[in-house]
Amino acid sequence: MTAAPRIGDSKVLESRETDDGTTIRRRRVSADGRRFTTYERIEAPRLYVRKRSGNREDFDRDKLLTSVKRSVGKFMGSELEIEEVVSRVEMSLRQLGEDEVTASEIGNAVLDVLAEKNEVAYVRFASVFSEFKTLDDFERILRERRAK
Repeated sequence: MTAAPRIGDSKVLESRETDDGTTIRRRRVSADGRRFTTYERIEAPRLYVRKRSGNREDFDRDKLLTSVKRSVGKFMGSELEIEEVVSRVEMSLRQLGEDEVTASEIGNAVLDVLAEKNEVAYVRFASVFSEFKTLDDFERILRERRAK
């Protein structure tokens, strides 16, 4: 098993800022020729999440990224597009000016961004977030989307 490439021993091939301007994606090549990607984000003040159970925990961007990836499946064009969705959600939560948000506010923020990006991804995420149990739940969300 080979060791992971070290950032200090690498060269930047390409840098690209995400559309929302909060993240820089850098394509790199290590000294031994392996290519990899790094992401740089501005470190912001702590944000807490109030769960449905009443528990409070740190906002975990990676947890949100995993959740969105799992929910939308292959309906987003790329990893970078999912990263952009999560960045926009995090930015909108931080713009609320509060140090605590609810899990429900996070889910609704994801739905707002997905509604603009990809309708199928929106419905898939809504089905997980709202815990759809029947086809009526899908029909209701589709009617609501079409009405907008």
